[in-house]
Amino acid sequence: MFRSSQKRAARRLSLVGAALVSSLVLAACGGGSGSSGSTAAAGGDSGATGLNAAGTLTVGMNLQFKPEMYLDDAGKPAGYDVELLNKLAADLGVKLDIQNLDFNGLIPGLQSKKFDMVSVGLTATDARKQVIDFTREYVPYTSVLAVKQGDTTAATVDAYNTPNTVITALQGSSGEQLAKKTFPNAQVKSFADQNAALLEVSTGRANGSVLEDYILAQYQKANPNQVAKAGLPKPLDLGYGSWAVQKGNKALTDKLNAFLCKAQNDGTLKSTYTSVFGVDDFPEMPGGC
Repeated sequence: MFRSSQKRAARRLSLVGAALVSSLVLAACGGGSGSSGSTAAAGGDSGATGLNAAGTLTVGMNLQFKPEMYLDDAGKPAGYDVELLNKLAADLGVKLDIQNLDFNGLIPGLQSKKFDMVSVGLTATDARKQVIDFTREYVPYTSVLAVKQGDTTAATVDAYNTPNTVITALQGSSGEQLAKKTFPNAQVKSFADQNAALLEVSTGRANGSVLEDYILAQYQKANPNQVAKAGLPKPLDLGYGSWAVQKGNKALTDKLNAFLCKAQNDGTLKSTYTSVFGVDDFPEMPGGC
């Protein structure tokens, strides 16, 4: 997604103004695929429970980003976010209703109470905070450097930051910007396809590629023994995504934060993340629980 991995005010706006701001603050991640399931009624029970409709948690999503959130072969929602939401619904004792929408319709839909929350790994930027509220972080996005299997370059940023080094990235992604920022002396080459960027590395035409660790893990699974994660002492970047709720809905925000703290402390976030994303490491999450 690839997002600014993952990658993050309190005034009310009129519906027209809010929709305009929303169109500006949503970073495009991709197209949509229509909604599935029923939509919770606007208004409704926004008091003690914080839900639009008592007994149902309606969630806006964009199911296009495997393995975080996607439609499986049977056309059913799957992925890290979906597994967490099922656990959340069970914890709250409510039915889960997932609405699969175009990414750009998520914040406007949340504001107009088409659903109770948005789960798409949004970063809590200042602009977004003007029109919606956020929970604490629930998903980390770790950017790493992929190198050819068996690469013997010293495991330091400086070793790759040379004029003779070629670093690839997905065109228009946060990885591309991160590559330019981290390796300003290297030659950064962008590709329209992530696999093409990694193929340059596996064939020796490039020295490394900047991307998120779970994308690398997916590539390694499909193409074993071609590329590996460089043994740098720390990730190139670490960002987080949060759940979004309607502005001022403290009742629901508090419930979601309580669930996330419990899931973080008891290892649920870690076990779900490492299992679904196919990675060994779970980055440190923000404290405060």
